[in-house]
Amino acid sequence: MAQATGTPRKFFLIATESSGDHLGAALMAELRQRFGADAQFVGIGGREMEGEGLATLFPIGDLAIVGLSAVARQLPMLLRRIREATAAVLQARPDILVIIDSPDFTHRVAKRVRKADPSIPIVDYVSPSVWAWRPGRAKAMARYVDHVLALLPFEPEEHRKLGGPACTYVGHPLIERLATLCPDAQETERRQSPPPVLVLLPGSRRGEIRNHMAVFGETLAALKERGVVVDAVLPTLPHLADMVREAAAQWPVAPRIVTGEAEKRAAFRSARAALAKSGTVTLELALAGVPMVTLYRGTAIEAWVARRVVRVPSIILANLVIGENVVPEFHQEECTAANLVPVLRDILSDTAARKRQLEAFAKLDKIMDTGACSPSEIAADVVIDVLGKRKPHR
Repeated sequence: MAQATGTPRKFFLIATESSGDHLGAALMAELRQRFGADAQFVGIGGREMEGEGLATLFPIGDLAIVGLSAVARQLPMLLRRIREATAAVLQARPDILVIIDSPDFTHRVAKRVRKADPSIPIVDYVSPSVWAWRPGRAKAMARYVDHVLALLPFEPEEHRKLGGPACTYVGHPLIERLATLCPDAQETERRQSPPPVLVLLPGSRRGEIRNHMAVFGETLAALKERGVVVDAVLPTLPHLADMVREAAAQWPVAPRIVTGEAEKRAAFRSARAALAKSGTVTLELALAGVPMVTLYRGTAIEAWVARRVVRVPSIILANLVIGENVVPEFHQEECTAANLVPVLRDILSDTAARKRQLEAFAKLDKIMDTGACSPSEIAADVVIDVLGKRKPHR
């Protein structure tokens, strides 16, 4: 574990989404443990980072924009925020800049900072999906990022092959939550008991809710028509609960809508199966040992772009980490109840398809293992190492 030198250090961190805010807060806590009162934090973050003492430059809710059309509408505001963030970094003259995820925003800031003051070291926490699309970004990143902190075990090798920056696998934050995903004896019994708990995960953003709720309702209706009885549970975020309730009001099978992380994980621990929008949640379900069917429905232009640039055989994180397409996925026009129901019925029963997923998921602990150190500890080690290699700019 890298130790601090006792020299005062100023860390500028930028996170613009809740997942990045969580990573940033854990990193701040670890760096404060190493540096104590010598650590000073400035930048942009959410509630968790503010709880660790960060006074954010502006609310990160301003940047919670999804979809190409939404970005186009908000472009003037986004460009203004990029300029403001860049100016704040240059004015603060930090010892290091840590950008966290959200590459469409954070990388634009990083490029400007590197051009204006090349002496500020830059670490990127969460690699962009260079292995999935636009692989040329890896080589381009090497010009303005000194080190990448990767959440997925295969990413360092991808950056090496693509000519990207130095990259270290630090581990996914889900590793630290494994205990909250493993069912106890009572929850294991519930997984095996009728009616089976089916977890529904249409997404965590308003655009995703709009795009997916209808097909989720149609799928529940089709299951009911075929005599498949399920206990449907739909975890969502508090600020989306009203929108979700309104969309589910006409469903023939009323789901139990729960809010908050604790309630979501409790549902995972009792779930027999899941129907989920693709994303990080697929990895969370896999670690919890929940077989799933996945889907993604975006706008027509997003689908057109994806078909031309995506270069991986699956967009499901669980599949990519395992290295095998065990989780079925349906995209765009494939997202129909007629396609989803047969596959869901298969994994709700004791079938070869269900067994195949469970056997693959059992490998994840070993694949994603980081030894005795937590992701935030390894991330702090790398940040301190990069600090030591760059020449002081003052």
